[in-house]
Amino acid sequence: MQRLTVKHTTEYRYKRAVEFGEHRLMLRPRDSHDLRLLEATLRIEPEAELRWLYDVFGNSVAIATFRESSDRLSIESQIVIDRYPLDRPAFPIEPYARRIPFSYPAREIPDLGRTIERHHGDPDRLVTEWARRFLDDSGVNGETEAFLLALTAAVRRELAYVTRHDPGVQAPAETLALKSGSCRDFALLMMEAVRSVGLAARFVSGYLYDPSLDDEAADVVGAGTTHAWVQIYLPGAGWIEFDPTNGKAGSRNLVPIAVAREPAQAVPVSGTFAGGSDDFLALDVAVAVTAQSSLRMAG
Repeated sequence: MQRLTVKHTTEYRYKRAVEFGEHRLMLRPRDSHDLRLLEATLRIEPEAELRWLYDVFGNSVAIATFRESSDRLSIESQIVIDRYPLDRPAFPIEPYARRIPFSYPAREIPDLGRTIERHHGDPDRLVTEWARRFLDDSGVNGETEAFLLALTAAVRRELAYVTRHDPGVQAPAETLALKSGSCRDFALLMMEAVRSVGLAARFVSGYLYDPSLDDEAADVVGAGTTHAWVQIYLPGAGWIEFDPTNGKAGSRNLVPIAVAREPAQAVPVSGTFAGGSDDFLALDVAVAVTAQSSLRMAG
């Protein structure tokens, strides 16, 4: 078990006081068999009224509405969770799904449908051929588990990680052409790659714990900000997590907050303001994920 504290601060600054429209916040995880939410606090300045709902994917969403104008908007979330991660998934895949291609059961197709469909054009087949390179590798030989592990490792090995705070994601073919991207770019690339061979995939937004902060040996990329990765549906195993940014499979060190069919549906903080285009000055995002051992030492 890991007991983790996540502090996530988002601050917008403006040239003058502006009026804020509704803001949509996806910052609170839901309890599950591998994650228990112990504490959750949310502080917003200027003061906001909150309305909570579950979206179409079952994610917890807060809708913030504002009465005051301000030249600054600060949103600070803190959660304390117990996480029961898998160091490496056991891959109890049903026999019929242990090699690609395979077909999902007919009863599951209506629910998986759009997570299997590709969402981005690939006219030059860059993503398709990139994915099939691993599928046809002699060490993989069509095995589902080996293919997914090879693909995940290749993103870390072949592409350079860069931090991007601007909104949106790169098209998967663009990420391959640039040979670089952010965690959300890598997640989308992997989603489209596995969809090209008929697998269901969905986007995950959340946080990454870096054990090196607590004097543990680790080689982790992407901590200190929000993180993104992929879940892939494997018959018999269910939704399994893959972090292509770090080339790892399994849920260890990952704190999922929201899952969605595509990245735009799982943005941690989004909203509008009324003002001129030059009124916006800056956006600062800071994320700190600490383990219980760190909290004890700090005290």
